[in-house]
Parts: sequence; C-alpha cells; structure tokens
Amino acid sequence: MSNLAISVRQKKKRSQEQIRKTIAYLFLIIGSFVMAIPFLWMLSTSLKEQGVVFDMPPKWIPEHFEWSNYVFVLTEANVLKGFMNTMLVISLPCVIGLFTSALAANAFARLSFPAKNVLFMMLLATMMIPGVVTMIPTFILYKNIGWVDSWMPLIIPGMFGAAAAVFFLRQFFMTIPMELEDAAKMDGLNPFQIFIRIMLPLSKPALVTQGIFGFLAGYNDFLGPLIYINSPEKFTLQLVLASFQGFYNAQWTYIMAGAVLALIPTILLFFFAQRYFVEGITMTGMKG
Repeated sequence: MSNLAISVRQKKKRSQEQIRKTIAYLFLIIGSFVMAIPFLWMLSTSLKEQGVVFDMPPKWIPEHFEWSNYVFVLTEANVLKGFMNTMLVISLPCVIGLFTSALAANAFARLSFPAKNVLFMMLLATMMIPGVVTMIPTFILYKNIGWVDSWMPLIIPGMFGAAAAVFFLRQFFMTIPMELEDAAKMDGLNPFQIFIRIMLPLSKPALVTQGIFGFLAGYNDFLGPLIYINSPEKFTLQLVLASFQGFYNAQWTYIMAGAVLALIPTILLFFFAQRYFVEGITMTGMKG
C-alpha cells in the first residue's frame, strides 16, 4: 500500500513538472513571436510598393512583391560600398583592440603590481562617463589634428581596447586555475609567453564573445560616423541607410530593404559563433 502511495505521488509530481514545463515553453513561444513581429514587419515593408506602407488596415503580405527594392539598394544606393567601408572601419578595432584589451585584462587578473586595484577602479570609473560629455572635446581634438572627414577617429581609439572589454575578459581570466600558470613558470615561460600560449587558447569562448560585442558595437555605430565623416564615398552602412530619409519624406521600403540586408551578417555571425557566445557568457564570473 505504501509503495502504491509513493508511486501515485511520483506520478503526480511528474505531471505537475510537465505542466510547469509546458507553461514555460508556451510563454517562451509567445515571447519569441512578440520579439519577431518588428523583424517580420521590416521584411514585409521591404517588399512593398512605395506609398502603401501606411495603408490601413496594414497588410502583412504585400499584394505585389517588389524585389526591385533590393535591386535598387544593392545597385544604386551604394549599400555594398557602405558595407565594405564599415568592415574596413571595424576590422582593426575588433582584432587589435581585442588583443590589447586581453593584455590589460590579463595584467589585472594574473599579475601583481603597485596600485593595481586603484588603477582597475579608475578604469571602471571611465565606464560611468556618458559619451555626450566627451563628444565635443574629442571632436575638437580630432579636428585640430586633421582627422575630421576620415576614418581615423573611428579606427585608432578602438585599437587601444575598451574598459568594458577589459572588465569582461578579466572576469574570465580569473576563472583559469593558477596551477596552470605555475606549471608554465616552472617550464621557463615568461608572463607574455604564458599569456600567448596558455591564457589566450583557454579563453577562446570569452574572446569570441567579446569579439561579437565589439563587432556589433562598430557595425551598428551611427553617431560616430555621423559626426566625423562628411564625404559620401566614405559613408558607413548606417549612414547609407540614413540617407534614404530626408527632411520631408522617407523612402521606407528602401530603408527596410537595406536594413534586412544589413541584418544578414549579424545573424550569420551569431549563428556560427553561438556555441562560444553562450559558453563565454555562462563561464564569465565563475571562480575556478
């Protein structure tokens, strides 16, 4: 009798657990659909004719699919040129800036030197300064050295790393056991060799994750290019898309077609790097 009661309780518990999982999945599905609505509307608008975007009631499926919107964006609107300019602007900050950030993070996580904690707190304090506070002084500085209307203000500062990247990578470096470093020292490696041969290979998830963050920050940056770039042939992708919107009207079908094309690289990047991204986010902050 007691075994029967235990079996009934176990079945009831499994049934309750299944109901909770079903409710959770239902909420996730509904939330996913709600989050997908803007992207579906963007795709729908990109295939509509000019002048029917704001028809009421709104039509999710266009009567005629205007693929010519994509043809115009690709051939006449310099979207490909803007994409290539964007890749040129963000490539060096993503690669060299990630390396310099990792160097600084390794120093704060693994080395001992005077005033280390004070310097780290000062570094974190720079993250609390709004960008609008330094915008005008920075523009004046770059104007005086002749960098306005060039890519230099968008490339050079990013090559020296970022405080957020240093903080993120430092947290990951602290999870790596000290025994590995001690063994490397016994083998005769110096701190830089330990960093190159041990820390970087073991930190691939964190590096990929921070690389994705850096890529998205540079890829989606609109304010920086808007401030420093004046020549249309130097426009980044975001400026090219913004050029479809004027003072009195906006070509929404072209804007949305360009936005759909601009979204493809970010989706592919996350798709192929998803495993490292999730692992890097999960492991960062876990003390090993």
